[in-house]
Amino acid sequence: MSLARATTIVLTSAVVLGATLTAAPATASAPAAQSARAADCSVWADGRLHCGNKRGAKGYEHRSYRSAVRGTLTTTFSWFQCWGPGDHHPGGNNVWYWTKLDNGQWGNVPAVDIYTPVDPAPGLRQC
Repeated sequence: MSLARATTIVLTSAVVLGATLTAAPATASAPAAQSARAADCSVWADGRLHCGNKRGAKGYEHRSYRSAVRGTLTTTFSWFQCWGPGDHHPGGNNVWYWTKLDNGQWGNVPAVDIYTPVDPAPGLRQC
C-alpha cells in the first residue's frame, strides 16, 4: 500500500470517527460509550495504537503507580507507541502503554485508563 493511500485511509477514518463521536447522543450510557470507544481502538498504518482514553489519565515515569508522574492525557483519544508489563492495576492485568503525554513528556499509562477491547492491544509491539 502506498503512503498516500495509507494516509488517505487514516484521514478518512479520522473524519468518520469525528462524525460518529459528534453524532453520538449526549444521553448514551457510560458502558455503551466505552464500548463505542473500544471499537475505534486499533493499530494504524503508522504502527501505533490509536484509542480512546480516560481524560486526565496520568503517565508515569515507570510502569508503576509508585513512580513519578510525568504528565496527563487531557484529550480523550490518543496514540500509544508500544506496551510493556508493569505493576498490576485496577484493570485486572499488568499492561502499561507508552506514549507522548499532552505536555510533551513521554510516560507509561496503565491499560485501565485506555479503552482497549483486550490487553495488550493486538498488533502493537512490546517495548
